Amino acid sequence: ILNMKDEIYILAIETSCDDTSVAILRNDIVLSNIVSSQKIHEIFGGVVPELASREHDKLIIPVITESLKQSKLSLDKLHAIAYTRGPGLLGSLLVGTSFSKSLSIALDIPLIEINHMHAHILSIFINDNHSKPTFPFIALTVSGGHTQLVLVESPLKFTELGTTLDDAAGEAFDKSGKLMGLKYPAGPEIDRLAVNGDPRKFKFPKPKVNLLNFSFSGLKTNFKNFISNKSKHFLENNINDLCASLQYTIIEILIDKIKGLIFPRVRSPHCSFLPCMDSFSSMVSCLTGLELCLRKHPPMSRLNDTIKADQTYSRGLINSVRI
Repeated sequence: ILNMKDEIYILAIETSCDDTSVAILRNDIVLSNIVSSQKIHEIFGGVVPELASREHDKLIIPVITESLKQSKLSLDKLHAIAYTRGPGLLGSLLVGTSFSKSLSIALDIPLIEINHMHAHILSIFINDNHSKPTFPFIALTVSGGHTQLVLVESPLKFTELGTTLDDAAGEAFDKSGKLMGLKYPAGPEIDRLAVNGDPRKFKFPKPKVNLLNFSFSGLKTNFKNFISNKSKHFLENNINDLCASLQYTIIEILIDKIKGLIFPRVRSPHCSFLPCMDSFSSMVSCLTGLELCLRKHPPMSRLNDTIKADQTYSRGLINSVRI
């Protein structure tokens, strides 16, 4: 029987999309965090689910082996196995689930299933020498497949306040980047090019969606229509401004919803009881743009200290188990 003062070693496996990720923690300290990104999807400009599943099947044992090596642990030292139960690609999740269950049975240790999005949010509590929020707080999660505002009252109590009604912010980045001829994933490339661009050079629409929900399909379609009748010469000469303007629009869509939580005159009735929000967990390549926008709004500038880019789901996954 373990108590809270014991050293607890947990192996976490994440296979929800196109990254095979494994982390090992000693309590809240990350001992190893190995991520193998699947380059094969770059050929198609997006994730192909069947290929992702096959790649996970090939990579999961080497990634676990390397994670154990870096943490200087053997399998018999582990106290539990944690894995992503969902949401995610069904085939990819099946690989991680099957392997985790088999390993748990073989080692005769507990198996813990983790919600992918909850893990994203709780990753901010990993011991990394950064300031941590206090409960309750609002988390903004932004990724290739999800865009959500979530009320987090405790490590086990989450309430969705708003979500995307169609496409996620990350998908808007990747699909728009593909239209501009950028490699997949396009988010990091857009972020890099936007630094040297004018965010107000081109104006793209921001949807009007009720309450705290999001929508990015209209923006994506508008950007496609705008690009479709432009020459290759135009794209080459305006690529930085296009990236900056696109990033600015997506970030403003996010910021407008955040304002709805902070300022009483536009606050959603579902959040009227929330006097403050002091943490954001952002999983999108445009983190730089989001930080800059936050600084422009004085009431929100204090939130910037705890903004976090979650590079691997496994970190949040393992921390969810510990908390």
